[in-house]
Amino acid sequence: MDDTGYPRQICKQVLVIIGCLLPFVQFAQTAAEIVQKADAKMRGKTAIVEISIKTIRPGWSRSMDAKAWTKGTDYSLILVQAPAKDKGIVFLKRKKEVWNWMPSLERTIKLPPSMMSQSWMGTDFTNDDLVKESSVVNDYDHTLLGDTVISGRNCYIIRMIPKATAAVVWGKLIVCIDKTDFLELHTRFYDEEGVLINIMNGYDIKLMDGRLIPTRFEMIPVEKRNHKTEMIYRSVQFDRSIEDGFFTTEKMKTIR
Repeated sequence: MDDTGYPRQICKQVLVIIGCLLPFVQFAQTAAEIVQKADAKMRGKTAIVEISIKTIRPGWSRSMDAKAWTKGTDYSLILVQAPAKDKGIVFLKRKKEVWNWMPSLERTIKLPPSMMSQSWMGTDFTNDDLVKESSVVNDYDHTLLGDTVISGRNCYIIRMIPKATAAVVWGKLIVCIDKTDFLELHTRFYDEEGVLINIMNGYDIKLMDGRLIPTRFEMIPVEKRNHKTEMIYRSVQFDRSIEDGFFTTEKMKTIR
């Protein structure tokens, strides 16, 4: 007998079992860690992205080209490059402030939080989806709900509920993240009443600047038949040096 009151042989067997299980316990990931890895996969320390956006409606469609610079979760700048009538429009996120430069008006506008839920440039993405004022890592509580398979990839299903103090657009998110490469492949967006509003799917997984990521995202408004917006990543550069001073309201007026 040892000090626990159990025979030494039993204690040794228990220790062996614990030793075998310890690696699994040690490396088990929380829902928050999974979301953080998926978010970091798309962001990098910095990212310079060229994108094409196609808004599809019954009877017509509209295309747009843009270039975006991001640094961590605090800074992002988006320059609209086409079509001609929108060329030069810029959106800037700096910490918790979001700004819009309209070259036709020669005016910089600070966007209030109430505008984060509004459509970005007439697409099915919101202003918050593009400039990411809210943080999927810091502004939500995360719960692992189970598993699913999407396009042959095993995925975690994670529920995200906003924290009481967070000023966010959505009342709930259900996110499916690939278990191997931490790719966000499916997301459901709910309002504060729990009504499903949008569904986003990630497709066309490719190696971009050394990272395997989805390169086409499709945002579908649930209650608007034959409406959707596609965002295609044409090129991505990760972890290039970008100074904080790049993300200023003055830079919005001069960037080309």
